[in-house]
Order: sequence, then structure tokens, then C-alpha cells
Amino acid sequence: MDPVDALERIVYLLDRDLAPSPKVRAFRRAAEVISKLDPTELRSLHRTGRLQELPGIGESTGRTIAEALDGESPSYLTKLEATTVVQLGEGAEVRTALRGDCHLHSVWSDGGATIEVMARAAQALGHEYMVLTDHSPRLTMARGLSREQLADQLEEVAELNDKFAPFRILTGVEVDILEDGSLDHADEVLARLDVVVASVHSKLRMARKEMTERMVFAMANPHTDILGHCTGRKVMGPGRPQSVFDAEIVFAACARFDKAVEINCRPERQDPPEDLLAVALEWGCKVSIDTDAHTPGQLEWQPYGCDKAARLGVPLESIINTWPADDLLAWAASHGAAG
Repeated sequence: MDPVDALERIVYLLDRDLAPSPKVRAFRRAAEVISKLDPTELRSLHRTGRLQELPGIGESTGRTIAEALDGESPSYLTKLEATTVVQLGEGAEVRTALRGDCHLHSVWSDGGATIEVMARAAQALGHEYMVLTDHSPRLTMARGLSREQLADQLEEVAELNDKFAPFRILTGVEVDILEDGSLDHADEVLARLDVVVASVHSKLRMARKEMTERMVFAMANPHTDILGHCTGRKVMGPGRPQSVFDAEIVFAACARFDKAVEINCRPERQDPPEDLLAVALEWGCKVSIDTDAHTPGQLEWQPYGCDKAARLGVPLESIINTWPADDLLAWAASHGAAG
């Protein structure tokens, strides 16, 4: 096995398992280092026991490289292949029906892979399309895109779509919902995009009334299509409590303006919780089952949301990413037309 391929596959599987960032970076760095070496030099270093003299090569990465050079399947890779599988339970029918993913990121903001790499991974999973939703400028910690950067990104997407057809990269953004319910991009910017996910990333502890109004105003905006990770909660690590808002009012607004409520599949989010999703369904809201992936391996997380959708009895026709791309685009465009 090629050692670079082995290291890159380990990175993919560590991302799939939501492994700590330092560990992922170590294997990614190792792959970058040895990819620049002449294969003869790499084999010489291995033969003389000097792999760890290379910058960024430690015990674990060195062992992986050595085992690959010896023609073996690296033991750590074999372990990860077996232990990081995303299990699919009662949501098998839902997963089979999905045609794409409406919320994912690239290196243009805080993602870990290029648009092209994310597209190839989505294709490999059987998707017909993906919606690229890098962050908007207010989220500086996530390197949110300015108006000018977003325009440049649209040009890259157009070029990649020529290359990837019939697979489609749909344009989009995860736009911040500001404190007053306005959005973190001008209307004319959002109007150029195929699909807009609107999410709260700041002031998550706002009072119930103010947070409710904030979210309702955002959903009333004709340029929004999907309400992203609505509670903002984190259920792993240090955790983060969910935002407090009047779910009846917010989801009534989503239904009124025909906006989808996202089932965010990230393991540390699992958002919304099932009791709130049930409220959304009572109001007849559409849903979107999205990974919010920041790396290729995370695109495999959709089964988490599919299982939740199956448990709650979400009708397949209400899941917007079971629709063909043209139907999804027509639905999103209807929001702007209504405005």
C-alpha cells in the first residue's frame, strides 16, 4: 500500500470518528511531508531506521509508513476501518432516499479540505449534489467569507461543475443570524446563491423572547431556505446547553414561510433534540438532513440524522434533500420570488 494513501485514509477515518484535532493534524502533516520525498529516499530512510528523523514523523505515523512500505496493511488503519464505521439503524430507507447534503464546509472558511476533495467524497457516497455552505464574514473565528471572497468562490464552483458533471455543486452559504434577526450578507449577495442556511452562532444565551424574534425574523427573510442547528447545543466534551426560544412560534414561522428545519448530523450537536423536532413536524415543517461536514470523512454522518428522522416518522417527501437538484433549486428560488 502506498504510505501516503495509508496516511490520508487514516485522516479520513479519524475525521469520521471526530477524533481530536491534534491527532488528525499529525497524520495529515505526515502525509504532506512524505508526499514531497522521492520514493527511493523514503525507502532508504525506512531501511536504515531513520523515518522519525523527518519533520512531523512520530512513532505512530512512522510505524504506519513502515508497515505500508513493507507491503502490509498498516495496523492502525486496519483498526480504524473496523472501529469508526457509522452504523445505520432504522433510518436505512431514509438514507437510501437522500440525494445530497445541504450543509458542508471547505477550506474557504473553516473546513479541512478543498471544494474538489469534498465533491469527490460526496460522489463516492452516492450523492448527486452537495450544497457548499461556507461561513459568512461575521464568524471571524471560522474565517467567514467576505462578499468578494464569496464571489471568487462562485467562479471556482462554476469551473468544478464543468469538471464534475452530472454531479452538481450547488452554491450556498451558512449565513449568521445577527442579534436583531438580520442576516450577515446583503440581500443582493444572498440572491446569487442556490441555497442559504441561516444559523445562530453568537449570543446563544439570549432571553427567550428576543431569541424567538431573532429566529422568526431570519426565517421571514425571502433569502433564507434552511434553519441550521436551531438550538446551538453541544452534547459532547464540555458541552453547551441549548438556546431557549418558543419552538411553537419559530417552527410555525418555518412552516408559514416554507423553510426547512435542519436535522444536524454532527455527533456533538444532534440538533434539534427529538422533542423539538416533533414540534416542527406537528407544524408540517420540511426538514433537511445535513452533516455540517468540515472534512470528507464527516460526510458519512448522515445516518445519525436518518435514524432520528425514522424514529420521528418524518415523511420522505418532506425531506428536501431526497429531492432531485432541480426540485430543490425551484423550492429555494420560490422563497425569493415570494419576497
